[in-house]
Amino acid sequence: METIYEFTLPKGYMDSQGELHRRGRMRLATAGDEISATRDPRVLANPSYLTIVLLSKVVTELEGMDSVTATTIEQLFTADLAYLQDMYQRINDVEPPVMQCICPDCGRVFEVPINFTQEG
Repeated sequence: METIYEFTLPKGYMDSQGELHRRGRMRLATAGDEISATRDPRVLANPSYLTIVLLSKVVTELEGMDSVTATTIEQLFTADLAYLQDMYQRINDVEPPVMQCICPDCGRVFEVPINFTQEG
């Protein structure tokens, strides 16, 4: 079973010296990762921060960087954050949210997966 996945960010992380870092690795999340992230003081103060903390635990490498921290993830371009969120969901088999739709012609009800990172 594969537990480490390589990625290339669409935009890349720009460090303080102006260097761009695009390639990296993400590992599968553990139950402990998710539990400890929910207990993080930053998440307790702002639940929206959960994604940042969780990604900082599972993104194990970003080319040319000594470490990946929550601050690193915080400073990503939004396209890169969305890319990593989508990747996290895919590799950890997290079910995407669905929306119920009704066909205007026949009235049939069906579910459509929602992909917030899909373009066009």
